[in-house]
Amino acid sequence: MGSRFDLYVVAEDSISAETDFNLAINEIKRIENIISSWDPNSETSLINLNAGIKPVKVSKELFNLINRSLIISKLTDGAFDISYASMDRIWKFDGTMKNFPSEEKIKESVSKVGYKNIILDYDKRTVFLKNKGMKIGFGAIGKGYAADAAKTLLMEKGVKAGIINASGDMNTWGKQPDGKEWTVAITNPFDKNKAFAIMPVTNEAVVTSGNYEKFVMFHGKRYSHIIDPRTGYPASGITSATVFAPSAELADALATSIFVMGVDVGIDRINQLPKVECIIIDDQGKIHTSENIDIENYRKKQIQ
Repeated sequence: MGSRFDLYVVAEDSISAETDFNLAINEIKRIENIISSWDPNSETSLINLNAGIKPVKVSKELFNLINRSLIISKLTDGAFDISYASMDRIWKFDGTMKNFPSEEKIKESVSKVGYKNIILDYDKRTVFLKNKGMKIGFGAIGKGYAADAAKTLLMEKGVKAGIINASGDMNTWGKQPDGKEWTVAITNPFDKNKAFAIMPVTNEAVVTSGNYEKFVMFHGKRYSHIIDPRTGYPASGITSATVFAPSAELADALATSIFVMGVDVGIDRINQLPKVECIIIDDQGKIHTSENIDIENYRKKQIQ
């Protein structure tokens, strides 16, 4: 998936741990073979190849993942959209971009994007991309889904505790060998070598999206590498968004969506979801949280 996965398990011995690791790795690879848009033989590539031509019958697993993705798209008013893969890559975040793209180019870049043009047939279990040139991709949800699947498999095999860390998309279960809860450090976006809080994570997932590594500056304003799929413009106003949720898949999708929706709308949506919380740091360094997080309690444990 082009991402690093770190696996931690609580096991009786190193042999058991190695068996657990291999199970998780094989599960992650299996999922990659389904959702990868780089693999010409994957189900996802077959859907994209037949955009505007015909529906494609897919596995129940992929169909359900796409269905859940569309539900999140509706929940976020299109801020999350797996058809973002149709977007023209006109923004560069590697330091080479010197000029702001024209309004015409930006508008054209998202002309094929639109989750409402992803047509699902629940009886035939087919997926159809309505317009030629459309594509779907799972860059904003795939790592989280893989982390969830690996966790589920290990739990079914009797692994009592562990962490799946998919390049920052973390899913946990059980407790540390000493009986303490797992904890996660929330990176200070203005000083990556420090954390502004240490948060407990118990049988849940936590995902942080940030623009402190990939961004572009124009006229003194920072634009994130996260693009609004509805407009083609980079998100701005937020530096870091951390989401706690029952699954890494959901946390992954929502962390990205918050950047696009903005502070007020983002927190409002999170407050409507059961068992989901968030911490947002805006580009002025101000901290915003959903209703049930007492961030000050955990900032006392800040890493110096």
